Amino acid sequence: MDKDKYLLQMKNVVKNFPGVKALKGVDFNVEYGEIHALIGENGAGKSTLMKCLLGIYPPTLGDIYFQGRLIENYTTADALNMGISMIHQELNPILYRSLMENVWLGREPLNKFGFIDHKKMYDMTKELFERIEFKEDPMTLAANLTVAKQQLLEIAKAVSYDAKLIIMDEPTSALPGKEVEQLFKIMRMLKKQGKSIIYISHKLDEILEITDKVTVLRDGEFIGTDNTENMDIDKIIKMMVGRDIGEIFQKTPCEIGDSFLEVKNLSKDKFFKDVSFTVKRGEIFGIAGLVGSGRTEIIESIFGIRSYDSGEIIINGEKVVINSPTQAIEKRMAFLTEDRRMTGIFPMLDVEFNITLANIVKYQNKYKLLNYKCLKEDCNKFIDAIRIKTPSPKHKIENLSGGNQQKVLVAKWLLTQPDILFLDEPTRGIDVGAKSEIHKLISMLAGQGKCIIMVSSELPEVMGMSDRIMVVHEGRVTGILKNNENVTQELLMQYATGTNETLSMSE
Repeated sequence: MDKDKYLLQMKNVVKNFPGVKALKGVDFNVEYGEIHALIGENGAGKSTLMKCLLGIYPPTLGDIYFQGRLIENYTTADALNMGISMIHQELNPILYRSLMENVWLGREPLNKFGFIDHKKMYDMTKELFERIEFKEDPMTLAANLTVAKQQLLEIAKAVSYDAKLIIMDEPTSALPGKEVEQLFKIMRMLKKQGKSIIYISHKLDEILEITDKVTVLRDGEFIGTDNTENMDIDKIIKMMVGRDIGEIFQKTPCEIGDSFLEVKNLSKDKFFKDVSFTVKRGEIFGIAGLVGSGRTEIIESIFGIRSYDSGEIIINGEKVVINSPTQAIEKRMAFLTEDRRMTGIFPMLDVEFNITLANIVKYQNKYKLLNYKCLKEDCNKFIDAIRIKTPSPKHKIENLSGGNQQKVLVAKWLLTQPDILFLDEPTRGIDVGAKSEIHKLISMLAGQGKCIIMVSSELPEVMGMSDRIMVVHEGRVTGILKNNENVTQELLMQYATGTNETLSMSE
């Protein structure tokens, strides 16, 4: 064992749960001053391996060495004290506390009387923020930050521990381009200081840009490690899924029918103004724009999650007023939310409950008793159809990978048999294999005559799946483009930044 070369060595790590072998003898090594990508499909074992490293799970078998020393029987607090820190994908800031209180929680500097020294804490936080170019006042409440800035707050907190090894789990999933570059700058700065980073991401282009090495897991097994310079996207995908994926965006051409959903001059003060568009049966209507452009607020207003000030919503020729999601569901609408953790799943409940929740009335008889046999059959049908990896329908959804949680939410809404399906970032935090499956599913639903309205921050996804693309900039529609060979990422970015604007093209 090369103590001088490796900061971390995980050797032949096995982790068994009742009925599930999550890790099957995984080897994973990280050098000093290295940015090392850990990738694999959802359910491949990445999270379980990291939980073993953090002291959350004790390995069933195997050894973990940190700085050349065997570490065992330790807690998460012990891991933190050793210099192992993690930035989680699901953000949990204390919203109504200041940024400095969030950073130094449990580690607040004290004065000679044993009270918290707020001035010193402010100065420490200000110096920390300046070091990573995070331009926020330490006294600002965390609730006042965007999701992107909350992510940067978590990064600042990890840096404050002076950790030797930082685990970053999908750190760019909520970050727009400018903040991604800022994150990469911080990562390179940490690398120069001799820190090591484990980078977990499904964004393969970012992995190729920022990492030094790539390790791939599949179905709990170690597949291989190589220098990033020897990798390309096709090679990574083949290692991840065990097969070639010639085309990520599995869109099947289908017949597009008549207009079904029409939105006229929809406005909401401070969010969006005079938004008009139509969506036809069988059409996938993409909505693109930068973070904060108003994309999500538009579709939330149509679905009744938030109100709007003026405008009309017309479904199949009939003007409707929708004041709540319940009314939207009655109008055969469905809505896959952007943040599955906060507004999608019930984490403490099982997969079966989460799939059937939105359509529970279907299984009630006149005495309000459940036909459990029918409910179970439908649940199992969708688990099989969407390839949800779960030990059983009774397994808690919080114990599934992020991608499989997303699949459960897709199944929940498909069970309601909607005519109009809103998808807000449908493949956020999902690996390429699962993306391909969800894209096939979206295409299949369009082929059934459904109206699909898809918001996505990934321009390749918008271009690969949409029949038409509406671009939003600062709450205004800057263009509705028929998707063809003339539509490029550069063109969409021009519309998204407001440097190009045309009349809407509805056909």
